[in-house]
Amino acid sequence: MNLPLFFAGRYLFARKSHNVINIVSGISAAGMAIGTAALIIILSIYNGFDSLVKSMLSDFDPDILITPAKGKVFVPEGETYDWIYDREEVLNMSSVLSENIFADYGGRQSMVTAKGVDWVYEEESPLAGHIRTGEFRLHKGDVPLAAVGSTLAYGLGLNPRFLTPLELYFPSRTRNFSVSNPAASVESVKVWPSGIFAISSDIDAKYVIVPIETMRELLEYDDEVSAVEIRLKDGCGKKETERLIEEISSRLGPDFTVSDRYRQNKALYKMMEYEKLSIFAILIFIVIIIAFNIFGSLTMLIIEKRGDMDTLSGMGMDDSLIKRIFVLEGWLISLCGLACGLAAGIAFSLLQQKFGFIRMPGNFIVQSYPVIVSVKDIIITAVSVAAVGWMIAKLPVESYFRRSKATLPRMSSEDEAMTASNLPGSATHS
Repeated sequence: MNLPLFFAGRYLFARKSHNVINIVSGISAAGMAIGTAALIIILSIYNGFDSLVKSMLSDFDPDILITPAKGKVFVPEGETYDWIYDREEVLNMSSVLSENIFADYGGRQSMVTAKGVDWVYEEESPLAGHIRTGEFRLHKGDVPLAAVGSTLAYGLGLNPRFLTPLELYFPSRTRNFSVSNPAASVESVKVWPSGIFAISSDIDAKYVIVPIETMRELLEYDDEVSAVEIRLKDGCGKKETERLIEEISSRLGPDFTVSDRYRQNKALYKMMEYEKLSIFAILIFIVIIIAFNIFGSLTMLIIEKRGDMDTLSGMGMDDSLIKRIFVLEGWLISLCGLACGLAAGIAFSLLQQKFGFIRMPGNFIVQSYPVIVSVKDIIITAVSVAAVGWMIAKLPVESYFRRSKATLPRMSSEDEAMTASNLPGSATHS
């Protein structure tokens, strides 16, 4: 039988002579429960938004991206691309030609990133599911059309219902700059807006999707592309994706860079990880502040049980066991709050995840707050809160026993000699 745990359990549930100790202990447990529940709920909501952002980005960014290691463009030809196309896990493969260019719409100008895509992208891209106005079409007969990001469209005053074309300009690669006639040194094309899409603030503010042949006309290329985008079938796991990337890299050689979705937006994904870590650190700090209630209740309990400590000490229990009793007492308070907080936080998050009863304000992409409960977050929260409770419980116990030893009177040398002479077996005693 664990004697310190037995005493700690009795002290936890027994009625104290001072009712304020029970009240403070209850407040401490309730505070730990609220802090734990807040950790689970807020981290679950963050997981929901994180998953939402990643799913939206995945509709714009491919699973695998092939780009040249040097230079801007290349011609995608050779056995490697045939091998990629024949792979079972590959859903589709499309050619892309992108460049930062100058755009003019009805007298309003802006620098944009024009992304020229082929017919495979036009027919099979998930971007069609993010169209807010108009439709996702890049051809109307021989007329080139364009899909424009919502923020960019708002800044240019662009509307697919209008007949005004979007004019794209880029300096000619084949003609020298003419001071007398600058316009002769610039290539231009016209595209007609067909739809406005909304994915994320960064993408919506700069991207225009146009046919790849229109981009080649503007940039004066023949068969060159700036990237090859590969989308994989649903159910293709991370390990399969990594193996495919390694195989493509070995086949293409060092002249090409093969990136997964994480490497394409490394800074963004890192920032999202740091944001979650910051949220967790702030909430744990709040839990630490709440846990100091345990310090007060445990200190009062130790003062009240001084008689019990003297009795236990007289019965032969050493100080280390007595200290463990009160440390476990304080820890049990925090564990009670932890258990209640975990139950409440998980239950609330699962209900929100299933029924979505708390709605998002305004006209957002989703109607209710997105929530994803993560087992990893639950384990980390439980371990962290339990560790905080243990450390806070040790502080008043160690402090009390340290002060007690410091205030005990020291025996003089004469008292020590007299005590020694009275011990059984000494010469004086005999």
